[in-house]
Amino acid sequence: MPRQKPPSISYNCDKCPGYCCSYVRICVTPDDVRRLAAHFDVSEEDAASNFTREGYEENEIILRHEPDEHFGTACRFLDQEERRCTIYEARPEACREFPGVRRCGYYDFLSFERRCQENPDYISTTNNTE
Repeated sequence: MPRQKPPSISYNCDKCPGYCCSYVRICVTPDDVRRLAAHFDVSEEDAASNFTREGYEENEIILRHEPDEHFGTACRFLDQEERRCTIYEARPEACREFPGVRRCGYYDFLSFERRCQENPDYISTTNNTE
């Protein structure tokens, strides 16, 4: 059977403000905690305590958030200035697999909004405080 060519990717994270990092529930697994522990050279217990918290469902563990000017809160590992992941090599599996399809809805939305606003740096948010 001939090998199928993987679908081409139709998004670019380079100018995204980190929409996916604003998910309230960025779930982590025990393997993710081990990866974080190794990355920071701390024990798994310290990694779990410092970087994760209980989620909303039973046995769910999620990454901690910090305040964010665009989204209210975002993953604590999102660099607030560069809008990039500070633990990219050690990021959780959920982040590695995102968006899970060849198109990213956030990228499509961001591209659309920037075209409509005629501003290549426009960031549409839901955190309007005005």
